[in-house]
Amino acid sequence: MPVLLCLSGLPGVGKSTIARALAEQAGALHLRIDEMEAAMRQSHMTCDDLADGGYAAAQAVAGAALDQGFDVIADSVNPIALTRRDWRQPSKHHHHLDVVITCSDPAEHRRRVDTRENDIEGHTLPTWEAVQNRRFEPFPDADIHLDASQLSREGAILRLFAAMQATKHEDTHV
Repeated sequence: MPVLLCLSGLPGVGKSTIARALAEQAGALHLRIDEMEAAMRQSHMTCDDLADGGYAAAQAVAGAALDQGFDVIADSVNPIALTRRDWRQPSKHHHHLDVVITCSDPAEHRRRVDTRENDIEGHTLPTWEAVQNRRFEPFPDADIHLDASQLSREGAILRLFAAMQATKHEDTHV
């Protein structure tokens, strides 16, 4: 049974870097909300505020991919309980793992935000001030908590890949 791995965390903690490499290793679909929202902004639609448009589109794609047997790695800030809860719908008949990625070292987090390169046309990266002012509700119920300042990118990928495999392995014992 496929797995939806839903990454949450503030901008600059390493979600996309980890998601991209993990998707390649696992053969999973990487859904990056920033890319979807940038494409929506560049389309002919009028959208001053996408609100949850990118999330809704990604969740529809995730559901279809899961139904076709593909693992999905959803990469978005997911700042509040509502956005996190909505990811449960596409995975209701599949496995679901919630992952929170933080960077507990403020100097390292700021360095990452300040030195990030924008790899999405039409997307504006947030400033350090914007990241600090971003509302992000605690997520104590997440299945996995990773601190990117304490764990290497490779270590994070190994841990998440192992969790995905263990979750799939549970199917064989049912």
